Amino acid sequence: MSKLRVHALTVSIDGYVAGPDQTLDTPMGIGTEHLHDWMFPTRTWHQIIGEPGGSDGIDERFAAEGFEGIGATIMGRNMFGPVRGEWAPVAGEEWRGWWGPDPVYHHPVFVLTHYEHDPIEMEGGTTFFFVTDGIESALDQARTAAGSDDIRLGGGAATVRQYLRAGLIDELHLVISPLLLGGGERLFDDDLGDAVKGYECVEVTAGEGATHVRLTRR
Repeated sequence: MSKLRVHALTVSIDGYVAGPDQTLDTPMGIGTEHLHDWMFPTRTWHQIIGEPGGSDGIDERFAAEGFEGIGATIMGRNMFGPVRGEWAPVAGEEWRGWWGPDPVYHHPVFVLTHYEHDPIEMEGGTTFFFVTDGIESALDQARTAAGSDDIRLGGGAATVRQYLRAGLIDELHLVISPLLLGGGERLFDDDLGDAVKGYECVEVTAGEGATHVRLTRR
């Protein structure tokens, strides 16, 4: 069966995935400008933004792994966009994601939400589907779409915590960035209970710009 994988989920030293006051202008929250600095020099990131070059090395290896063997993605609504509550235009237009007309996914993406929305078909094979009946339904739909490939679970932190509590994540790749945020949204919060006991650390590797930690389900 295909695996549910979290890749390159970057956290600060003090455990925050996002800073406070997430808005359209600061989608990751205040103070997070350098949270993902480890990724920007890599060859994978250069390919994403359509530029040549980029570094090889440990950070590149981990960045590239997040795109290998993935046939579908699940994400929370906060990762898809800044709209809260009922769907409404942003700056007078329908919100279609942060990624422009040709998102990086190139496969079906299932967005968790409480509000119905028609699918949004983008260039390059990406279609956003909006799931209103829970995390298990999103995973079932993603498995069907991915076939024998794995599913990547994107953010935000609240979405990952839901799947951790349910024991549904098979592999979790955390990137510990050498940055203190002092506040924001945590990944390992009190609402996880004993869920983390179902996972074990199988790898800790120092990269050029961050430390990579891999957890797997026991």
